[in-house]
Amino acid sequence: MTFSHTQALSDLLGASKVSSAEADTHQRRFDRWCVKHYRDWRGQTVTAPACVVSPTTTAEVQALIRYANQHAIAVIPYGLGSGVCGGIEPQGDDILLDMSRMNQVCDINPTDLLATFEAGKNGLEAEEAVAAHGLTIGHWPQSVAISTVGGWVSTRASGQFSTAYGNIEDIIYAMEVVLPNGEIVTLGKAPRAAAGPDLRHLIMGAEGIMGVVTKVTLSLRRQPEAREFSAFYCHSMAQGFEAQRQIVQADWRPPVMRQYDASEVTRLFPNYESDDSGLLLMVHEGPAGRVTAELEAIRAIADTVGLVEADSSVTKGWLDHRNHVPEWVDLLNMGVIADTIEVSATWQQIDAVYNNTVAALQTVPSIALASAHSSHVYRSGINLYFTFACAPTDAAEMEALYFEAWDKALTATAAAGGGIAHHHGSGRLRRQYLHHDLGDQGIELLRTVKHAIDPKGIMNPGNLLPEE
Repeated sequence: MTFSHTQALSDLLGASKVSSAEADTHQRRFDRWCVKHYRDWRGQTVTAPACVVSPTTTAEVQALIRYANQHAIAVIPYGLGSGVCGGIEPQGDDILLDMSRMNQVCDINPTDLLATFEAGKNGLEAEEAVAAHGLTIGHWPQSVAISTVGGWVSTRASGQFSTAYGNIEDIIYAMEVVLPNGEIVTLGKAPRAAAGPDLRHLIMGAEGIMGVVTKVTLSLRRQPEAREFSAFYCHSMAQGFEAQRQIVQADWRPPVMRQYDASEVTRLFPNYESDDSGLLLMVHEGPAGRVTAELEAIRAIADTVGLVEADSSVTKGWLDHRNHVPEWVDLLNMGVIADTIEVSATWQQIDAVYNNTVAALQTVPSIALASAHSSHVYRSGINLYFTFACAPTDAAEMEALYFEAWDKALTATAAAGGGIAHHHGSGRLRRQYLHHDLGDQGIELLRTVKHAIDPKGIMNPGNLLPEE
């Protein structure tokens, strides 16, 4: 289909903000979802958008959305392309809305501990901006240097320091959103409100299907006075889970609590292997007196549960190198297709989720790795991050094995009572499994809300909602 709107968009927004050049459209065909990288690596066709629009103001976003709504053109919001669940899949007659030029710091308020950013602001740059005032956002996803503030909102993201500082929904204060009809709404005004349902949650986790986030105000914290590290060997995952449960339910909140099974210790921490044990790593920070008290209390809990203290330098090493991960193409070139799958469950369910899901992954043909670690802890339960890798002799088999691994992992998680999506969003990868978390009526409710907000279905069609 010939796209006939490029000139009209250029007239509306300015030629410098609209491009149909192959170099621009090709670069934004997909995000960091492994499957799209595999298809591209195999030389398969991966569709590109008709054009890329890069606004610099909210008014320009409004103008674009009004035009798209009038002409029933699909719009795909795009931050820095760090999503891993297939939230970006433009077709040849779609507009890709690149938000990366809307990257300004609007305000930093050390008194109220609030900072407002345009939605395209790079996450690490946002953190550095508030750090200059002795503050922190406290949100540290592994993708912090390659993701945007608006992307955090849209995917309902979590950061590595979430146990103390919360997930993005705990950090968001307010947001400005352009709705699919081009109108602007500002959601969030006061520290707390009882002014009807919290409409911010219609946008958080909506993955671009409800509108375009243009500005975000985040609630900050002051930089911690002290930081310490600890580490403990766990004879089993169940033993480590029990220690973590007792720690958080005693109201201690190490911002980082990560427990690795023995397989991941062998792979990631070979210098710290000990009798086929797992490792529990913790970072402690805050007022110096509280950090000291927390360390003492946690050592007592660990001793009661039977954990053995390890060299805390392993935790320091993890912190220093935590975001160093291989690119998908590097693994594909090695003959491996892999991914991570983050789920969550209550304390009573988590042992079965771990055991059954690892066992299910091990039945996938050509499986080379099936392991897990926990990374986000709550009073009522915990997250698990499964890692799998398949190494078939025929690279043509990789995609089918990939989807089989995902199917077996999510099916086993749901059967054990766990939630199938913790913090990466759902995209196109999880949409057919969303009924496990929402139920059929929940899916229909989400469809109803989507249709009410976006009756023409222009916003990121095909994403998040299951196929009917």
